[in-house]
Amino acid sequence: MFDTLSDRLSATFKTLRGKGRLSEADIDATAREIRIALLEADVALPVVRDFTAKVKERSRGEEVSRALNPSQQIIKIVNEELVGILGGETRRLRFSKQPPTVIMLAGLQGAGKTTLAGKLGLWLKGQGHSPLLVACDLQRPNAVNQLSVVAERAGVSVYAPEPGNGVGDPVKVAKDSIKYAKDRVHDVVIVDTAGRLGIDEELMRQAADIRDAVSPDEVLFVVDAMIGQDAVNTAEAFRDGVGFDGVVLSKLDGDARGGAALSIAHVTGKQIMFASNGEKLDEFDAFHPDRMASRILGMGDMLSLIEKAEQTFSQAEAEKMAQKLAKGPKEFTLDDFLAQMEQVRKMGSISKLLGMLPGMAQMKDQISNIDERDVDRTAAIIKSMTPGERHEPTIINGSRRARIAKGSGVEVSAVKSLVERFFEARKMMSKMAQGGGMPGMPGAPGSGGGPGRQKKQQKQAKGKQRSGNPMKRKAEEQAAAVRREEAAQAGGAFGLPAAEADKNFELPDEFKKFMG
Repeated sequence: MFDTLSDRLSATFKTLRGKGRLSEADIDATAREIRIALLEADVALPVVRDFTAKVKERSRGEEVSRALNPSQQIIKIVNEELVGILGGETRRLRFSKQPPTVIMLAGLQGAGKTTLAGKLGLWLKGQGHSPLLVACDLQRPNAVNQLSVVAERAGVSVYAPEPGNGVGDPVKVAKDSIKYAKDRVHDVVIVDTAGRLGIDEELMRQAADIRDAVSPDEVLFVVDAMIGQDAVNTAEAFRDGVGFDGVVLSKLDGDARGGAALSIAHVTGKQIMFASNGEKLDEFDAFHPDRMASRILGMGDMLSLIEKAEQTFSQAEAEKMAQKLAKGPKEFTLDDFLAQMEQVRKMGSISKLLGMLPGMAQMKDQISNIDERDVDRTAAIIKSMTPGERHEPTIINGSRRARIAKGSGVEVSAVKSLVERFFEARKMMSKMAQGGGMPGMPGAPGSGGGPGRQKKQQKQAKGKQRSGNPMKRKAEEQAAAVRREEAAQAGGAFGLPAAEADKNFELPDEFKKFMG
């Protein structure tokens, strides 16, 4: 969603690189480009004016004028101001001292409230809570049935006493759900309310009545990040009519301009708390302004990637694998490779994971062209092998490759390529596990550079080389010993008597050549 904004900002900062000092014209031109980039991303005009004014003011200050690298300082300022308009610090859910904690979802029809209720329920379940979803959207056809299906997929309970489709009182359902949750020891109640195609009096009155009936600890306004400027108007209307404590952005995986996300927190004064970025129930997480700003500026999001890895990978399994690799490459088998690959797949889309790495913004096209099914094909090839072949892939000959290819539905060349890539990966991982660093990365401590580079470095080594002829080498050593002895006796500089040092001294040939 933020690709266009990201590309414009990157192009703007590129023009500043290499400048030791920024003039007023440079700062004005940069502010102008940032303003255009934000407006094209559909950010609200008051937010754009405020943002660019702060960037210009800070850019003219001492922190840029005295900086060794002014362009990096400008990027730092833009990053900090982006964090500011996105809400500053991360806002956490407030839990009631006396369970259950009641969370009410409000928003327009089609914003994704029902699906989000299931995502939030699954997320809270993962945090150790016991959530209950409550079906209070009794107007939209099949809304109750949809919430029941979503709750079943998320593995959480649902309270849906009314069939919906225009039948039932949503205020009574919401009120009764609190007693139901207490009786069945649910510590969080998530109330899914009805929406409308637009803001109207009936919608506001019903939402306010449900709010008054359950006294929620948190009212979350769910907004579709793809609706542009109207998201800000809707947010202001809900804030004034019902009131809400935080914002949830849905459909962040869309390709629309995402300026609404940058505007809501600044205009309403309410922070974005959660972000939903996909169809699957686990594609949902807490919103971190600093991490989102880093993504927009193409700096990646390593913290989120690490958190995903910690949730997916077992620490004990990771240590066990590291010990196995440290023993030698042959200890790592195709079974281990398959297990590692499946663990990575559990973290989510490969392209999204790569997008979190710093510097990957320059490879957007390549990342977007990644075929997620390649992982499934690789798994199919490995599973078509016998246990012996997985343990010792060197035994895989032509006939075995043909059988494996037939069993996994791929070409024979794909099997051969996989085995070759596995051997290379195993060698590299084993070298890293043993403390050898990343192979082929010259300049890094312990990294090595391959045998070719080492030979080249040896060839370029400076200094006089010893002769390969034993007789000649012995004569050279004797002559050197005589010179050292004479120098010790005379005490002059460079092995000459002190009186003759200045008279007979000549620069070495290398220095003569250098001096011209």
